Amino acid sequence: MANTKSAKKAVRQIERRTAVNRSRRSQMRTYVRKFDEALASGDAAAATSALQEAAPVVMRAAQKGILHKNTASRKVSRMTKQLNALAK
Repeated sequence: MANTKSAKKAVRQIERRTAVNRSRRSQMRTYVRKFDEALASGDAAAATSALQEAAPVVMRAAQKGILHKNTASRKVSRMTKQLNALAK
């Protein structure tokens, strides 16, 4: 248990940040899932629009520290590659 005033404040800040990060991570996963579902349905148009929505959300998560920047780039790259394979 936090004893000092500053440690108690740090605990409050961590709780707030954790809630925000959890929300952002959940939102990112939702958009990625929507892309995966559109891809699985075989609808190239829906998958394209889902990727256009998901890519900025993933990259924003990297900016906010939810993901590492290289991890976000890799995710977007793999989603794009999957979409291109579907279009062929």
